[in-house]
Amino acid sequence: MVDTTSLIQAVDHFADRLRAAPQSRLQRGAAAEALALARELARWSQVLESPGAEPRVMPDAGMFAAADQITVAGRDLAVVLTSDEEVAEAVRVVEEARKRAGV
Repeated sequence: MVDTTSLIQAVDHFADRLRAAPQSRLQRGAAAEALALARELARWSQVLESPGAEPRVMPDAGMFAAADQITVAGRDLAVVLTSDEEVAEAVRVVEEARKRAGV
């Protein structure tokens, strides 16, 4: 079994930072960056779970839902990752998105 603790921690940290961010920061791009990350993580997990199937796109539920969306997508991905290398890559993707979001 792969240890996905670092991925869960990275996702939770990003989500917590989004929840604490002022609305103005969310509007200036943090929420959009989070939605893009959630969509990327959701697509990644769907490709691993159902190779060959067309991944569904996570809907835009609004800027105040972005933290929840990355939490759900990140935890879904954590369940299907099969190697430490995949976990490390996912953590890198989350951290880069958090930095771009400025939170």
